[in-house]
Amino acid sequence: MTKPNFSQMSRQELRAYILAHRDDDEAIDALIRMGDPNSPVYPFPQTDEDLKAMEEILKRKLAAVEARSNNSNAADG
Repeated sequence: MTKPNFSQMSRQELRAYILAHRDDDEAIDALIRMGDPNSPVYPFPQTDEDLKAMEEILKRKLAAVEARSNNSNAADG
């Protein structure tokens, strides 16, 4: 079987290919390397203020994840 050129596939095409070929580690790696264009991009902290801002972002993200987890656990009974 000839493998498709993953770099020429759209993200949606590659995801569909992976769903049909779940054991193809090369395709999964290509999707990971492709990244998610909808993900926010945070610049690397350059100053102490940047580092503090990044810390606050991470705290908010962690709190949101914990809240979702707690809500999910409460719904499970």
